[in-house]
Parts: sequence; structure tokens; C-alpha cells
Amino acid sequence: MTRAGRFDSIRTRRLLMRRWREADREPFAALNADPEVLRFFPWPFDRAASDATIDECEAFFGKHGYGRWALEVAGTGEFIGFTGFGPMPDDTPGAGGLEVGWRLARSAWHRGYATEAATEALGVAFGGLGLTEVWSMTSVLNEPSLAVMRRIGMAEYARFEHPRIPVGSPLRPHVVYRRGRPGP
Repeated sequence: MTRAGRFDSIRTRRLLMRRWREADREPFAALNADPEVLRFFPWPFDRAASDATIDECEAFFGKHGYGRWALEVAGTGEFIGFTGFGPMPDDTPGAGGLEVGWRLARSAWHRGYATEAATEALGVAFGGLGLTEVWSMTSVLNEPSLAVMRRIGMAEYARFEHPRIPVGSPLRPHVVYRRGRPGP
């Protein structure tokens, strides 16, 4: 992962993608406490895990100048989740690459926010950072995220059994999507 610049905040038509603030901790913890939001995750996020995620996001930003942006609705300032980048885990297809991901509060679903923010993130990846490819992965059951991956031009790359999810769990089968840099 290279550092080709800083991308502390980005405005889309309806969203502000920005660095995390202390005030984001409470709504992010509420988002992570919603079992419907986390239905495709094998483990819950308590307040400590939620706060640790924010801390990890900020540490990644400090090192690379980009990462997972907190998302807010531009017109209201309402915090709705995150979209952005993190490293693909070592034990998955695409290991060592950059993963684009998102997690939105239920109140923000079905409005196109994930697609809008992920599209803008890909613009940063290919145009600002000069990456040649971006990855994304999820449980094969997570049709909402798979639909976003397809809408942003990603294609299925591989299916695998996620090694950190218990054998027998319906969430263990995973799929990895990939998108290469658009041509000239």
C-alpha cells in the first residue's frame, strides 16, 4: 500500500466521507450493537471492539493518508457508518491487497449510500493512490453487500472457506470480488 497523498475528507453528492471524530463513538457503537446490521458477522462488536475499530481506522489513516472514512449525510451531519479501505487479511484470496468495505446503520439502508461512497472510494484508489486493483469480501449469504460489489464494477474472483470462522457456521463460505484499474 502506497501513500500517494492525503484523503482526510471527500464529499460526494449526498455524503461526507471524513476522518473519525470522538462524537462518532456512540453512534458507531449503536450501529455495531444492532444484530440486524451484524447478521453476516460471526461475532458481536461490544463497545470496546467498536472503539478499537475506530482507533484502528485512525491509526491506518495516520500511516497511509487514507482508510475507512466515517460517513455522514452531507445535508444533516447524521453519522451513518463507514466506507473505505483496509488490508486484505493474509489468509484470504487477495492477501496483501487493499479491501474496500462498508457498514451502514439500518436507517441508511436502501438509499444507495453504500454504492455512492464505495464508488468514490474506488476513484481515490485508482485515481488518487494509483492502485491497479481493489478487493472486497463477504459471506456468500450477504446479498446486499454482493449487490454493492457488482454495482461498483467488481467481479467475483474466488470462493473460499474463511479460516477464522468456525467450521459448520453458515457464514464460513466467503466470496472475494476484485476490480482492476479502469482502462484509459
